[in-house]
Amino acid sequence: MSLSNENHVKKVLVVDDSAFMRRMISDVVASSGEFTVVGTARDGEDALRKVHALNPDIVTLDIHMPGLDGLDALGYIMSELPRPVVMLSAGGANGGAAMTIRALELGAVDFVRKPSGPISLDLGRVREELLDALRAASCTNLRGVNVLARTSRLAAANQGAPLALLSDNAVRNVVCIASSTGGPAALTQVIPKLPRDLDAAVLIVQHMPKGFTASLAQRLNTLGPLPVSEAVNGETIQNRHVYIAPGGLHMRVQPWGEGVRFVMNDDPTEWGVRPAADPLFKTVSQVFGASAIGVVLTGMGRDGAEGLRLMRSAGAVGIVQDSESAVIAGMPVAALNHAGADYIVALSAVANTIGAAVSVLAAKSSPRVRTLSHRPTGSMRIVS
Repeated sequence: MSLSNENHVKKVLVVDDSAFMRRMISDVVASSGEFTVVGTARDGEDALRKVHALNPDIVTLDIHMPGLDGLDALGYIMSELPRPVVMLSAGGANGGAAMTIRALELGAVDFVRKPSGPISLDLGRVREELLDALRAASCTNLRGVNVLARTSRLAAANQGAPLALLSDNAVRNVVCIASSTGGPAALTQVIPKLPRDLDAAVLIVQHMPKGFTASLAQRLNTLGPLPVSEAVNGETIQNRHVYIAPGGLHMRVQPWGEGVRFVMNDDPTEWGVRPAADPLFKTVSQVFGASAIGVVLTGMGRDGAEGLRLMRSAGAVGIVQDSESAVIAGMPVAALNHAGADYIVALSAVANTIGAAVSVLAAKSSPRVRTLSHRPTGSMRIVS
């Protein structure tokens, strides 16, 4: 199967247990003229038969289905006949958010939330989101997807209990990570591999809507030694802790007393997303300067490129994921072209590279956070 021919109209298999939703999704997919629906399937078992028989370029896959559900079907697809899969999620219904995170971890390229639950009469509200997800799927590097799916299954099989948090929580250095399409799965290959004595806080901006970032944080919190949580507005940043920007809000950092806190707001989207990485990276460059590390992982677009440039201009270390291991190489390539990088590494080497870079920062004798005693000159609107 080749996905590189831009003139090829992509073949889509639509999988949903509702006949009404199959028709609605099919109409949206076909309406763009960029895709053709080659078939539909009513459940996971039917989906596997149709994937074998029809060889679609892309599969849209409902999560909640009787019998073989979306997660199980996704596992079989990625193991037997891997191809880009876009999940259709009912959001928080019946654990939908957590299941969506797991699907992304297993290799799904993206997800679209049904606006009104499993049967959404108003599916047209997310028409552009669904088409954008299919366009992203069309650009997918299947090699990167296969690596993520395989290593995710191995990590799940070897999953252990988180180790105890060390007591020294004063923030010294920060690691900022930007990710989008393919990011949830990539993060499961990075965050759990960071050492428990990492002398830094880790701040993540993953492009996701409200309601899903908390589930992503909960999932990552079970996989490794560092505690992971969704960041809270006004919260003081702690060392050896991983924070994920809440969906629907931009996240920035601000000096506060003897420490640094998070500032969230619902300012307009940047690069079409909120949260975006650039607002965080910009303020980190101002507050932490050379005591920071910027990382840009898989994703479409160029969010993080300008932020990484500002961070590197302030003396921070820049790390970008290589194109070969990225599900979508747009963001890391844009960052490399715009900001340069100190390290270009495969996903499997990102955690070790971060750890080594943090060790260098920790060994420096110069003051790390030079602006903590000063309030920012500009105002920041805080969402209560």
